[in-house]
Amino acid sequence: MHSSTQPQDLAWQFWLALPLYPFGKRRTLCTEVVRDTIWTFDQLQGFFYAVVTIRMTVVKLNAGGLLIYAPVAPTKECIRMVNELVAKYGDVKYIILPTSSGLEHKIFVGPFARCFPQSQVFVAPNQWSFPLNLPLSWLGFPRKRTQVLPENSKQAPFGAEFDYAVLDLDLGKGSFAEVALLHKRSRTLLLTDSIISIPEEPPALLQLDPYPLLFHARDSGDEAMEDTPANRRKGWQRICLFATYFRPGTVETAGLVQMLSDAAKAKERSRQAYFGLYPFRWQAGWQRSFDMLRSNGRPFVAPILQTLIFPQAPKQVLDWADKVATWDFGRIISCHLDAPIATTPYEFRQAFACLEQNPRTSQNAPLPEADFGFLRQLETFLVRYGVATPAKEKV
Repeated sequence: MHSSTQPQDLAWQFWLALPLYPFGKRRTLCTEVVRDTIWTFDQLQGFFYAVVTIRMTVVKLNAGGLLIYAPVAPTKECIRMVNELVAKYGDVKYIILPTSSGLEHKIFVGPFARCFPQSQVFVAPNQWSFPLNLPLSWLGFPRKRTQVLPENSKQAPFGAEFDYAVLDLDLGKGSFAEVALLHKRSRTLLLTDSIISIPEEPPALLQLDPYPLLFHARDSGDEAMEDTPANRRKGWQRICLFATYFRPGTVETAGLVQMLSDAAKAKERSRQAYFGLYPFRWQAGWQRSFDMLRSNGRPFVAPILQTLIFPQAPKQVLDWADKVATWDFGRIISCHLDAPIATTPYEFRQAFACLEQNPRTSQNAPLPEADFGFLRQLETFLVRYGVATPAKEKV
């Protein structure tokens, strides 16, 4: 599929609404997952060069036309590639926002829907915004074309081809929603944030501009950024640890004096290199932490959800996972990190054993508790100040 590299085609003008890397310039990579049926559109998103993929999935409908799951930034390049599919398979008919709390997904829906004025927009229930809880139309969603997904998937206009199950957790100050959407014919399960898998190699999109990989491959700020396959892989593994734990147990922060001293000796002190500032000091066990996190690419629940979200309502989450596990699917396409994930309903359900006191069977080794330290501290802080409620007992 044609992809331009003209700077104006990569521009995302509303980046200040969510100022994450790569800010106002977003490249898109389209991949055909199921021939003439399913395509993924990957972009990059991150903070302090801890950059991972964010993904939209496009599915061809039997009667013609397209369904969009979790739109990404509608740059000229992205929309041109979607329009190539439109020319071949028909209009964009349905756009799905499968989350209520994921700003990194929600922020693109209004601008994307305006590019396809004939489409209908369906959103997960209990949408909310912070600090003011504003109507969706105030957030750019087309008022006359936006509606909440029907509770019964058979009542949706695409219900003959898809099944869906909505996980909707009341977190007090807001809600967390995840719409699991099954494309029956291709046996493909679409998910947003609940399940991830870690690829061994850096994503192809990140390989096009490996600066974030090389930035994190260093052991100190005065170390040169050398572009080698080994350094790209090393940087990617550390990025994965940051992206999943925020601050894994195997990294420490250098003191201010040491950090400034390193910056003064840094070979690159440009704005792109944060003026030579590099606070991270990786400990000897970081590689083992990554290997346990990846665990041969098995699907698992992201640590932030294991710690802060799902323990708020473990029975509700497990009931949802049980329902999804009754479906017939052979792959998962998640909105972040690796995709597609070759898996089974049984392996999907196994990923939620972290919410059970006595898992019936679990082939997944628990992640190292030391890597959860920062998330545990964050949980304590949020509970203390009433932002979250204490975790409920495991089921």
